[in-house]
Amino acid sequence: MTKSKETTFADLFAGIGGFHAAFHNLGAQCKFVSEWDESARKTYRHNYESKSPLVFGSQQLEKHRFVGDITKVDSKSRNMPKVDILCAGFPCQPFSQAGQKLGLEEARGTLFFDILRILIDKKPAAFFLENVRGLLNHVSPGGIQTMDVIRNQLSEAGYYFSEHLVKASDYGVPQNRPRVFIIGFRTKLHFNRFKAPPPVELSTSLSEILGGQTGKKIGYTLRVGGAGSGVSDRRNWDTYIVNGEAKKIGPAEGLKMQGFPSWFSFPDDVSRSQAMKQLGNSVAVPAVEAYAREILRAMGREANGVGSQQR
Repeated sequence: MTKSKETTFADLFAGIGGFHAAFHNLGAQCKFVSEWDESARKTYRHNYESKSPLVFGSQQLEKHRFVGDITKVDSKSRNMPKVDILCAGFPCQPFSQAGQKLGLEEARGTLFFDILRILIDKKPAAFFLENVRGLLNHVSPGGIQTMDVIRNQLSEAGYYFSEHLVKASDYGVPQNRPRVFIIGFRTKLHFNRFKAPPPVELSTSLSEILGGQTGKKIGYTLRVGGAGSGVSDRRNWDTYIVNGEAKKIGPAEGLKMQGFPSWFSFPDDVSRSQAMKQLGNSVAVPAVEAYAREILRAMGREANGVGSQQR
């Protein structure tokens, strides 16, 4: 098997780097990052500048490899490097309960086609896409099944792929967070080798994270909307009854609920509200890592990083 230190990946719609943390834990190297939000970019650079020499190794590299607007990136240019795996948690609002559910007819929805453009131009060996579960059943106002469009486009781009409905709580963290993972490969051999990882037991309890007893085994889904809406509100995601009293969680608890490694932190100039928004937009690292490990295995790559149990 090829060691995964030779495996490279791109991190599109990167947020604060949940995909990056997962692949870093397995020993893979990030080679290209795209994130437009300036506050999220601060958090990303703060955590990965010293860990990603292929992105931040020089001013020239960073200019071309830590970019903002993906729509302005020329995927045919040498400035955008080839990678083994393309990762993208593309914008979910067009498909979620929080948005207007316009899907690919909304501007943010069309960003999927930037992913497609890069897949066609750079032809990575594999891809790992993430979105809300609403994507699977989404129908546009025009009556178009969004997933049918996505499936057809990915197939025409030359990929074999599968879709997986994944809960973060099935991979060690006490947070529900149901998400759709779309895993694809350019070769049928790799696709046939890929197997979804089995669920694992919770590695930490909600009570341990919150520092007291709570009646919930698994926490609410961290999300951008609903902050401060109250413990009895169905939109709530940041308030729990702990030892009989309401407790509003902060970034430290949020990082643990998303399974980020212990070395991950927010810069001092990123506000609490910005940090919580960034956490709500992120992926659950252990769930992504479990699937990333299986992607590497299917490709014949050896995961040689520290792994989630040693972070």
